[in-house]
Amino acid sequence: MTEILTDAGTPQRAGSTTETARALRSRLRFRPHPADVAAVAFFVCLAVFVLVRQWKHLGTGYLIRSGQDQTMWEWFFAVAARSVVRLENPLSSDLQNYPLGVNLMGNTAMFGISIPLAPVTLLFGPGVTFTLALTLGLSGTAIAWYWVFSRHVVASRFAAAVGGVVCGFAPALISHSNGHPNFVALFLLPFIALGVIRLGSGARPVRDGIVLGLLIAYQILLGEEPLLIYALAFVVFGLAFAATRPRAAAVSVRKSVKGFAIAGGVALSLAALPLWWQFFGPDSYRALEHGPVGNDTEAFTGFPTSSLAGAPGSAEFSMNATEENAYFGWPLLILLTLSGLWLWRMPLARAATVTVAAMGVLSLGSSLTVGGTDTGIPLPWKFVSHLPLLESVLESRFAMGCLPAAALLLALGTDRALASARAGERTTTLLWIGWLAVALIPLAPTPLAVVQRDTAPDFFAEGTWKQYVTDGSVVTVPLPSPENARMLRWQTEQDLAFPIAGGYFVGPAGSEAKGKYGPDDRPTALLLKSVQNSGEVPDIDEQTRNQALADLRFWNADVLVLPHTRNDRVLRETVRLLIGEPATPVDGVWVWDVRALTPESG
Repeated sequence: MTEILTDAGTPQRAGSTTETARALRSRLRFRPHPADVAAVAFFVCLAVFVLVRQWKHLGTGYLIRSGQDQTMWEWFFAVAARSVVRLENPLSSDLQNYPLGVNLMGNTAMFGISIPLAPVTLLFGPGVTFTLALTLGLSGTAIAWYWVFSRHVVASRFAAAVGGVVCGFAPALISHSNGHPNFVALFLLPFIALGVIRLGSGARPVRDGIVLGLLIAYQILLGEEPLLIYALAFVVFGLAFAATRPRAAAVSVRKSVKGFAIAGGVALSLAALPLWWQFFGPDSYRALEHGPVGNDTEAFTGFPTSSLAGAPGSAEFSMNATEENAYFGWPLLILLTLSGLWLWRMPLARAATVTVAAMGVLSLGSSLTVGGTDTGIPLPWKFVSHLPLLESVLESRFAMGCLPAAALLLALGTDRALASARAGERTTTLLWIGWLAVALIPLAPTPLAVVQRDTAPDFFAEGTWKQYVTDGSVVTVPLPSPENARMLRWQTEQDLAFPIAGGYFVGPAGSEAKGKYGPDDRPTALLLKSVQNSGEVPDIDEQTRNQALADLRFWNADVLVLPHTRNDRVLRETVRLLIGEPATPVDGVWVWDVRALTPESG
């Protein structure tokens, strides 16, 4: 007699139509576990709490520690929404760095977020999209890891929630929430890892391969660098786990070949065009060199800025406020060490321990630095940093590869500690929970700092620019740059109605087309930047004037605009000498109408 196993695990006769229908209705009915609801609600509330000041001041608030990154990302979201409405190619834009343009695929413009949220951008503005992307990124990443841990790793949902909160709200993700949504929206990564593991069973290679390929392709449109970092961490984890069971690992590898081939084919077929555009398309670049930016060892023992135990300046060894990639704090490091020893006999815990150690060492860079002092001791990164793809990665970010493994250790430890309580060994449970609190509470995130953003000059805010722009570009003095990208915000507020020279992006520079933040500067752009820094009017000869005219024609400039800025009087006199005409004050800025000098723009 054929039997169907119901959710309760009791056998049932197939001939009983009524009971079969009841079983199907029971399976289709959505009945979330109260613990799941509590975990999801907690993660969402915590994400909103982290960004509460930004939510309170939508449209006017600016994450002060983002530098110019929030402006850049809002510009990305606005351009993506514009491309959807106009049915334009979203992979490229000439609205900044005019006329050369920007390769947006090479700038991690997060099409996986910017395109689906285009209606939000169009209705409420890119500032809302930026804040929503960060909120969904934090909470979604925590929820995703909680789901995988609770369904596939541990029995206790509380233990799974501990793992979720570490993956979704670790210091690195809170730090990147200031301005890097691509390093916050990591919610696909746990499912990619799960998909790789499922391929090892060989049970459903076609279905599992297609699903994994779709996930990888979508993650490429969310962020390639996090995918690379977490993939490397998973390789380390897989090798460490396979070392405990080499025969079983070899069998799994053989079974997964077909599924991996399908996954690779699906991912490449969907992402081939964006990837080609990124690496070989217009305005593509070879590699982005950052110089040595490995973690100091004290970056692991210290506390992050936006945490209960942190304060401004506490993360002194970070590259900047958005790159606090380690900062686990010494209590958590001790707990992870003890957890690795306590759970060493468990293959999962052993692999996780090895992964935390390996990715941590890799994040230290080419040589060991302790307390700001380079010891000169070579480290593994020195020997792999030149490899393709890796050469563009900030090595300090490899510390983020520690997070899933650290979360796994804490989830396994919490699960065992709670099991000990059920077995009557309450001392172990109390010790674990107590030290877990000591390790995690100091790292609890605090709301990110927000300031009021500057308003645009009336020249832009009131639309006066329309009287000076025909089909050419707006050139600000000095040109927009990674140090001052406010012009991108003013342009966005005017619905991207005109292009600008210069900007904040990554693009090719020099004959070798190596990556550079900002444009490949023209001589006049460099001159204006130098004048602002020096505060002195330089000697302007005929050759310099001719070069300025050539640059204005290259930019197809309609108007030069000097907003209020540092050393603006000196800049105004310098431009007067360059083009032979004084500036006109118009609605809060100084203006030079140069359409007569650049007839090509008319």
